[in-house]
Amino acid sequence: MDIKVRKQMRIIIGSKNKAKIQAVEKVFPNASVTSKGASSGVSAQPFSDEETKQGAIHRALNCIQGETNTFGIGLEGGVMFIGNKLYLCNWGALALPGHLYTASGARILLPQEITKELLKGRELGEVMDTFAHRKQVRQKEGAIGIFTAERISRIDMFSHVIELLRGQWEYNQL
Repeated sequence: MDIKVRKQMRIIIGSKNKAKIQAVEKVFPNASVTSKGASSGVSAQPFSDEETKQGAIHRALNCIQGETNTFGIGLEGGVMFIGNKLYLCNWGALALPGHLYTASGARILLPQEITKELLKGRELGEVMDTFAHRKQVRQKEGAIGIFTAERISRIDMFSHVIELLRGQWEYNQL
């Protein structure tokens, strides 16, 4: 059952990243979506599933501070080890007063040359620009787009997470 989102529904996404904003607009096409640079409260390059999740939660909660009738959405990309292999990970959070929903999405193995650069302290976005010989990969296709031959874009990846968040919220409205 799909709950209709009214135009007056207000959503603030805690990021100025174009791919993240487009993902929210895709999943909530009838809502009023604005963005703000919200702090993640975690390192610039989250290095675990938990840290990435906390970054999304902090962004979402930051968006609803002092707000009423507003959804806050936080999206965070990071990396995580499974054994000795480094994977791309991503998390989202949807916050409204008294409620918090979280969801995670795609995970793919990162090539060893990317892992080596990240372990030197570099951010994935910066590494990807160098690796792909492109500019602002994080604002467009993202690492997921590069490493899936653009079958899945960063917008697609975050849209999936937002669909999971919206579905949890809708379920709780029934």
